[in-house]
Amino acid sequence: MNNLTDFFKIMSDETRLRIVILLAQEELCVCEICGILELSQPKVSKHLAKLRDKGFVKDKRKEQYIFYSLEIKNKIFKNLIKDIIDNIQEYPQLKLDSDRLVDKEKYINLCNINDIKN
Repeated sequence: MNNLTDFFKIMSDETRLRIVILLAQEELCVCEICGILELSQPKVSKHLAKLRDKGFVKDKRKEQYIFYSLEIKNKIFKNLIKDIIDNIQEYPQLKLDSDRLVDKEKYINLCNINDIKN
């Protein structure tokens, strides 16, 4: 029962839902997620940490970037996410986010800018 409760708690937050739907479509680094969602790096990182702690995403380092991918093993949860994506036109914000995936490469430079500032 805890897995079910954890899943719906995670998915009840709009930012985390948006991140999960993006990561269900492809692997992304933090700066790409920030750019697509138009959110700050600290906010996105906080939500990714929560998703990672609950076991819903995994991360891996590629050069100086950390990429995140969806790590949902539960078949029911996978099907729920798939149903949302299959009907994404019903959800304008999720559709907009999904459409912005095409331009994800232009956001990779945000990581380099943040590295220079730190």
